Amino acid sequence: MHSFGIRVFEQQSETAGKVRGQAGKRLRAVAAVMLTLATGVPSGIAQQTPTTITDKAASQLPAAPAPVLTEPLNLRSSGRDFTKPAGTLRGNPINAYRPTTIGKASFVNSVRLTDLVKDGKIYLSLSDAIALALENNYDIAIARYNLDIADTDILRTRAGSTPLGVSTGIVSNTLSGTGSSALTTGGGPGGTTGGSGGEASGVAGQTLSTNGAGPVPEFLDPSVTGTIQLERASAPQANTLFSGGKASLNTNTNEYNFTYNQGFVTGSQFSFAFDNSRTTTGNPFQNYSPLLTSSFKATVTQHLLQGAGIWINKRFMYQAINDRRVTDSSFRQQILYTVNQVENIYWGLVSAYEDVQAKERALEQTTKLNADVRKQLEIGTMAPLDVVQADSNVATDKESLITSQSNLNYQQLIIKQAIARNLNDPALVAAAVIPTDRVSLEEISEEKQPIEDLVQLAFKQRPELEQALLTLKNDEITLRGARNGLLPTLDAYGFYGASALGGSQSPAAEDFATSGLYPPGYFPSIGYGTVLQHLFNSSAPDKGVGFSLTIPIRNRPAQAEQARSLMEFRQSELRLEQLYTQIRMQVVNAQFALTNDRAQVMASIAARDYAVQSLDAEQKKLHLGASTTATVLLQQRNLATAENTLIAANAAYAKDRAGLYQILATTMQHYGINLSEAATGNVSTVPVVPGLQAAPKGNEPTTTPPATR
Repeated sequence: MHSFGIRVFEQQSETAGKVRGQAGKRLRAVAAVMLTLATGVPSGIAQQTPTTITDKAASQLPAAPAPVLTEPLNLRSSGRDFTKPAGTLRGNPINAYRPTTIGKASFVNSVRLTDLVKDGKIYLSLSDAIALALENNYDIAIARYNLDIADTDILRTRAGSTPLGVSTGIVSNTLSGTGSSALTTGGGPGGTTGGSGGEASGVAGQTLSTNGAGPVPEFLDPSVTGTIQLERASAPQANTLFSGGKASLNTNTNEYNFTYNQGFVTGSQFSFAFDNSRTTTGNPFQNYSPLLTSSFKATVTQHLLQGAGIWINKRFMYQAINDRRVTDSSFRQQILYTVNQVENIYWGLVSAYEDVQAKERALEQTTKLNADVRKQLEIGTMAPLDVVQADSNVATDKESLITSQSNLNYQQLIIKQAIARNLNDPALVAAAVIPTDRVSLEEISEEKQPIEDLVQLAFKQRPELEQALLTLKNDEITLRGARNGLLPTLDAYGFYGASALGGSQSPAAEDFATSGLYPPGYFPSIGYGTVLQHLFNSSAPDKGVGFSLTIPIRNRPAQAEQARSLMEFRQSELRLEQLYTQIRMQVVNAQFALTNDRAQVMASIAARDYAVQSLDAEQKKLHLGASTTATVLLQQRNLATAENTLIAANAAYAKDRAGLYQILATTMQHYGINLSEAATGNVSTVPVVPGLQAAPKGNEPTTTPPATR
């Protein structure tokens, strides 16, 4: 079913007009890849399918790399395939009428987090942080449901219903602290960041309001309607001559009517009505009482213009499959975003951790200097003003340490809310988080790679391009639906039916026999079985054919809808090309930033080493009486500034390196993240982050546990 839907995308007939620019070629390229993955047919064979107007317009343009498609229709957050109905003829058909139960969401932290707590502390590596985020992060858990929600749209559209749509944006409710992700744009709306995929509306400067334009497809699920009605009526008579002298006549009617309706993807509709009644009456002019009547009528209607054809009636199925692929892609984008966010938080924690260590060293130095100054004051070799200055610097360093410790405590809470599902455990809230990884300055291959190679890699890997191309394909489907909606409604129909009656001669008619009009036995009794036999032996047929034509004068709503859908299609083309340009600029900026960060780190290391040596030399001079306390304090401030600069440079390099992976959309490949495991939340393969080194042993800062959660 899925493969057929994708194959039709490539084989569609004419579109609304020639697609200009590179979007057409890129669209054709990704369609060929989709066809190959779905059917196993090589792309060379796929290119032999009939050429559309879109293909002709783009045939002279250079080919762009087709995006790597996300695993199609395989990502599910639950074990059930919601593209298939619950009740089947082979299984229990009653299940089709029972509500579906969805398990309650888990609010318990994964076992992995509990195992990391040792002696009241959480020793956290970056790999563990990412694995915990894949298991516990709320943003990923919320986005995970969209995979199954998109499947329900496929189930709906297989019956001919319109898709309800699915949120395909980035869920970004996790607090980031001082860190920020490199990319925050998503693939769609729904309480998330803006984007242009799926059922988006009014985002990224686009207006996507004509989705679903065109005639409503035939409803493909058959339906059976049964009506059983028992009626007892008594009617007063104004003329007793025709009622056998009775002032009122009683009529009892039992009706048993059944109707079957079903639509077909060709634009056909079939209905079959089977009506039965049993009537008893006291009317002497009624031949039979009880009177048995039975009739049937089968009608077939075929749309010839508007709503005609398989494609127009299956277009919502194609859109739902596209939307499902957009959802797969947006979930991959969610993983890229959240992993990068967790990395930024982790490096923010590392910076806060190292900042506390630096502030402790600075306080230790100023405290020692203050003690030396007081000794020299006692022996008369130091002025009292120098002691006051030393005391002031100790107080300043104590304030800086307290501020740094508070920031570290907050950063620990920030990373906990990113990797934990439940923060109500006091032990978890109070546990200090000790980051065990530091970034290595080992040069990665992306720093040396030519810009154009990285740009082409991003064109292949970025999920936004995959989503934009699928959205463009959905816009084309909408456009064709709107064009079909311009046509008049012309239907051909034919029907065949019959009727029969029977029963027993009315007792009232026998009582009327004195007139000689209806002697007893004048009307022979006919049972219901004989009635059915007469019904289907063509003894009383009712048949005919006809045409129904509806021409809307001026047709203004359909014209407006078609024009609007074409404009939205043009917007999508422009948005696609703009996205290519944006990605190119992001890649260039990310590589330049990483190069500058490395240079900044190297310069900061040199400045820190110089500050250490300068402080050591100045302290020796002070002991020999060749320097002053003010000069030593100045060198201490220089060292503290150099250490802060180095901490910030290391954090910037680590974050920008992770940001480059996100911009190239290669984070999952570099870290070995399994997308299927992320879709279920059961991570058995721990990500391995390259380019890290172990943190120095010992010298853990003395931090106060967080007082609040």
